[in-house]
Amino acid sequence: MKKAGALPLDPAGQRPRIARALDAVNFLLADVRGALGPYLNVFLITQLHWSQSQVGLVTTVGGLLGLAVQTPIGAAIDATSAKRGVTVLALAVLALAGLVIFIWPQFWPVAVANAAMAVAGDVFGPAVAALTLGLFARAELPRRMGRNSAFDHAGNVGIAAVAGAVGYMFSQRAVFLLVPVFAALAAAAVRAIPAAAIRQDRARDLGGEAGDSAALPGNPWHLLHCRPLLVFGTCVMLFHLANAALLPLVGQKLAAAHPKTATAMISACIIAAQLVMLPIALVVGRTADSWGRKKLFLVGFAVLPVRAVLYTFSNDSAWLIGVQLLDGVGAGIFGALTPLVVSDIMRGSGRYNLAFGGVTTAQGIGASLSGLLSGEVMDHCGYSTTFLTLGALAAVALGVFAVLMPETAPRTKEAPLF
Repeated sequence: MKKAGALPLDPAGQRPRIARALDAVNFLLADVRGALGPYLNVFLITQLHWSQSQVGLVTTVGGLLGLAVQTPIGAAIDATSAKRGVTVLALAVLALAGLVIFIWPQFWPVAVANAAMAVAGDVFGPAVAALTLGLFARAELPRRMGRNSAFDHAGNVGIAAVAGAVGYMFSQRAVFLLVPVFAALAAAAVRAIPAAAIRQDRARDLGGEAGDSAALPGNPWHLLHCRPLLVFGTCVMLFHLANAALLPLVGQKLAAAHPKTATAMISACIIAAQLVMLPIALVVGRTADSWGRKKLFLVGFAVLPVRAVLYTFSNDSAWLIGVQLLDGVGAGIFGALTPLVVSDIMRGSGRYNLAFGGVTTAQGIGASLSGLLSGEVMDHCGYSTTFLTLGALAAVALGVFAVLMPETAPRTKEAPLF
């Protein structure tokens, strides 16, 4: 009789194919998870001549609508065994939204499409993390999460290069046709993961490594009493409040100075950072257990205020692109460690995806408000003041994390933090 939670497929025979499929999912989702966001901002400002406040309003409304469903999406991913199907459905929504922006680039269609992309995009972070938990043993998670993040960054590099080429050869508007193309490829990669290979109990972090399906999920309201999770969510929100608007602002400066090569320059910024993120993610995956999560995260937090201040030193395109390299350090650490830290905190509770949805909600709040805040400050005070304001918020995030966040690396194999 088959033990509950055991892999129905031969792990030795399936593992290489599963690993390659998950690599492809992370690579291809880089586009549809928001890599084209900076291109949208620049397109609206330089081609459609929207104001900074209009762009900030569209991005904030879309982000806030997405926030309303982010945590419930995490809970739904905990509850469903059709994690692949949910991901494919979200990809279909994103493909349609990309087409709307291309065909009908007016205020309300763009606002609605951007909101739909924000809502559908909420699925991918928890879904990929859940698939990873369900496919790999806990001892393998640090390296696997690092590999997920590395392939995500590699995808951003590839997609930025393609977007830059498309924008240069055709138009900035044509870039949005990449969304349905990469969504279709990502859906095929998701379907290549065998459904039978996913251990559903482990995918929600329920029970021990042996897959104790008799264990009961923790009460979802207990999340509100989990101090490490609340502190981590607050720090994530502050980080993204400071960080999310930086690349779009740099893109706008470059577009104003070099309108004919704006798309290519934004691609250069993205590629520069992603080329740093890729090795950082791999190093983080290999050292997360030996060095500890907190030390690595402190490096990521500390780089952000430095980067924001350095943007004010020069308007030279080479300088701005060079400073953007620092984004690779912080983002590389965040991408690799965030799902791992949530797994540390929620170990054995059965509420991993709900908690991950809560953390990504905090991230979304910060990112959404970042666009609105930077747009208002920019309209009234200019670029330098905006960069310094975001840098001050980044310094606050660093202080809160350093003082209040505990180390989450497990002291014992299955010791929960709450």
